[in-house]
Amino acid sequence: MKVGFIGLGTMGGSMAYNALDGGNEMVVHDINRASATRHLEAGAKWADTPREVAEQSEIVFTSLPGPTEVEAVALGESGILEGMSTGKVYFDLSTSTPGMIRKIHAEAAARGIDVLDAPVSGGPRGAASRNLAIWVGGDKDVFDRCKPVLDSIGDKAYYVGPIGCGAIAKLVHNCTGYIVQAALAEVFTMGVKAGVEPLALWQAVRKGAQGRRGTFEGLAEHLLPGKFDPPDFALRLARKDVDLAVAVGREFDVPMRLANLALMEMTEAMNRGWGDRDSRVAMLLQEERAGVEVRVDEDVLNAVLEAERNG
Repeated sequence: MKVGFIGLGTMGGSMAYNALDGGNEMVVHDINRASATRHLEAGAKWADTPREVAEQSEIVFTSLPGPTEVEAVALGESGILEGMSTGKVYFDLSTSTPGMIRKIHAEAAARGIDVLDAPVSGGPRGAASRNLAIWVGGDKDVFDRCKPVLDSIGDKAYYVGPIGCGAIAKLVHNCTGYIVQAALAEVFTMGVKAGVEPLALWQAVRKGAQGRRGTFEGLAEHLLPGKFDPPDFALRLARKDVDLAVAVGREFDVPMRLANLALMEMTEAMNRGWGDRDSRVAMLLQEERAGVEVRVDEDVLNAVLEAERNG
């Protein structure tokens, strides 16, 4: 199938490469042409504008930072819709808002163009390895027809519901994670300051119901060893996700107290100049307030994890 891909950053670059590797013809575009080097070497073609990508493709994918960029690329001058015609399909893989994708969908529908929102989850490693969830909102028949291409990008393409539902699922997922993050920082600093050694506390709570579901696993990657650089997912992008979820809550009159608290925490971290550090760096603020560090020597931590894997 003739696939167009716009946005070849950390996530998009890997997803586009996997789609190309899956046997699809590929046309690519990015504001930084150098990011397309490996795709072009593997047989993809370059297009100078989103419109040109759309003109040469049956299916177009975008992977962009947020709603502002999605709107500009889809609806702007020389944008995607200018190059699409009846029967073509546009999937947005970005983390955006249901309102934005519904706006694009409405304009595209008048031209006989199918638009679906398809945000992803799995991080850079998942994008590279294809261990990636794709949550799709839009026409179910179009989803079924295009699923082979989606399957070349991720191993868990899932139809959620009508247009906008994929975006909502992504915001629910991401916002939940950051609310839990704030709660973990609070309770772990309490536990450590009350007298429990950090490693013992972490090992103990992992044996409970929440721990068995993996809630605490992420602590071993960032907070416990104190590693926030380089980022797995930048704070500025994580804050954007929570901000989007809070905005949807306002739109539908849903109280989101913890989400707002998490958003304030992340905003304070942004004001420290931490926007390009890992999103979990905001947990350091709670350590400061509590006057305690929740740390485990990385070698000791790795030894514990290895013993558990082998045991």
